Amino acid sequence: MSLTDRTKPTDVSLNTDLYELTMAQGFWETGLGSSEACFNAFFRENPFGGGYGIACGTGQIADLVENFVFTDEDIEYLSGIVAPGGGPLFKPDFLEYLRGHRLDLTIDAVPEGEVVFPREPMVRVMGPVIDCQLIETALLNLVNFQTLVATKCARVVKSAEGHPVSDFGLRRAQGPDGGLAVARASYIAGASSTSNVLAGKIYGIPVFGTHAHSWVMAFPTELEAFCAFAMSSPKNCCLLLDTYDVHQGIQNAIACAKEMEKAGERLSAVRIDSGDLARLSKDARKAFDEAGLPYVKISVSNDLDEYTIQSLFAQGAPIDSFGVGTKLATCDQQPSLGGVYKLSAIRASADEEWRPVIKLSEQAYKRTIPGVQHVLRFYDEVGCPAGDMICQEGIEPQTDEMIDILDTFQSYDLTGEPKELLVRVVYHGQAAATSTIEEARERCKTAIMHLDPAITRFLNPQTYPVGLELGLAKLRQDLSAEERRSSGKAVI
Repeated sequence: MSLTDRTKPTDVSLNTDLYELTMAQGFWETGLGSSEACFNAFFRENPFGGGYGIACGTGQIADLVENFVFTDEDIEYLSGIVAPGGGPLFKPDFLEYLRGHRLDLTIDAVPEGEVVFPREPMVRVMGPVIDCQLIETALLNLVNFQTLVATKCARVVKSAEGHPVSDFGLRRAQGPDGGLAVARASYIAGASSTSNVLAGKIYGIPVFGTHAHSWVMAFPTELEAFCAFAMSSPKNCCLLLDTYDVHQGIQNAIACAKEMEKAGERLSAVRIDSGDLARLSKDARKAFDEAGLPYVKISVSNDLDEYTIQSLFAQGAPIDSFGVGTKLATCDQQPSLGGVYKLSAIRASADEEWRPVIKLSEQAYKRTIPGVQHVLRFYDEVGCPAGDMICQEGIEPQTDEMIDILDTFQSYDLTGEPKELLVRVVYHGQAAATSTIEEARERCKTAIMHLDPAITRFLNPQTYPVGLELGLAKLRQDLSAEERRSSGKAVI
């Protein structure tokens, strides 16, 4: 099977964990398939030990839903799966139900590029319980990784202090799909460009790249290599200095730049990919300035992340741009967001009231919030986020007080104007709103700019207030006590 065939849009229906399908069959067979459910996707802890996350991937949810269909080829494959105990795993009538089935879901989500925080719904999915279950894995796969990458890149961009950051991570990414996700999420989070040409084609992201060490090694001398590249790409000439010796590379780049000036062209930049980047960039800047070439920019790469870049500037490194690859593409230090998808309410039909449900656990941090939820974000007088209140759908908060989402003894009094955080992206299986990647990028820039610096700092960030509306807090407490009584456990 070719790469194109493997990634055709309709493959999303089988891009799932098997238990989604076995549960769907169970719901169908027991008659619960017509019941409606409400699920929430969220993460439990801020990634990278930071104070926030950047929502990403939510802008592709509508495409996921609209392309989610089981083809004849899919049904044929599923019919051939054998159960561990023998015989077909799936019943023929259930497979016929799936054939051509379309998801009748209504989905609300945090817009891409917006800041998000632990335990508040990032995506709310409502509809037939079978449909909600079928989309779980694909939705988490879409949102988890891109949110993680966007958050990582936002931190890198912050450390770069306004200097361009280019995504160089394709060759180290987790496969071609991972490379595309990295390029897309990084651009939304503020990266200026990507080396990934396919991502440039698909998403309209600016692409950037010049030459590698192999170009220099292919010529008899480094100077010949530089001059040949300058002649080949005079409008895109960034010379890599560290194939042999950086200081000699600087002198060869100066000689090349002088020749380019004679031809009416300019050397754009040089790049250093190894060694003491702070010291070498200072040496390069001094040499180019003394040679009358102050316009030549200095770019660096080599396993960079937010901490390395922060350190380089602390040392006074005169660096103009950064190529960030491995540690961005692999989300170094935290390979997974840990986002989950939990049932919070169910009803027998659309005509009935929702029945809130709660998941208790031996581990307190895994306990869920019941009911159909939405999120109000409160803004202070200058438009900065002051706190997020999780509320029950259809019930207006009677007070601006909320209970901390983890600590029931902690409450907050919010002030300012509230704004609904979740927006409708899918309505009964059809796209309800569209947002471009450029709009998401601008949203991210604005969101981080308005966030308290105490929350965006890397070391010991301040915790952003997220809590429950008083009625929802009481509902969670009451349901928890009820479930414990019914299970025979002591109620505390």
